[in-house]
Parts: sequence; structure tokens; C-alpha cells
Amino acid sequence: MALKDIWNGIAYVVEEIAFLPLNFLRDLELESWFAANFLNWFFMLIGFVAFVYWMKQLKSFNDNNEENRKVVSHSFLAENVQGDK
Repeated sequence: MALKDIWNGIAYVVEEIAFLPLNFLRDLELESWFAANFLNWFFMLIGFVAFVYWMKQLKSFNDNNEENRKVVSHSFLAENVQGDK
């Protein structure tokens, strides 16, 4: 068995087996773009739902005044805020 056979074997595994789902999506894209990108739409939906949930949580904390707004990142942004309690 030559070293070239090992590299050809690795190339076969990667191209024919590992990329099989991607080849399926490439062929499906010719028939229906939306079906081929279903997974992307699903992830975007999850991200949108998470964003809306996060914004609702931030609004509830903001409405309850639970955030400490006295701390600033630099002293020149506010006067004498660090000492107030």
C-alpha cells in the first residue's frame, strides 16, 4: 500500500461520504430553494425568538429598576458617580 493510496482513501471518504448531505442539498436547491435552505430558516427563527425573549427580559428588569446604573466605564463619562450609593 503506497502513501498515495492512503491520501486517495482520505479524499474519497471526505468527498463521497462526509459531503453527502451537502451534495443532497446542492441537488435539492435546483428543485426548491426554500427546501434546500430550511435549516437556515430554522436557525434564523430560533435566533429571532431568542432575541425577542431577551428584549422582553431586559424590559422587565428595566421596568423594575433592578439595574445598577451608577457604575460607568470611565471616570470622565460622569462626575462623582462612583462614590454615590
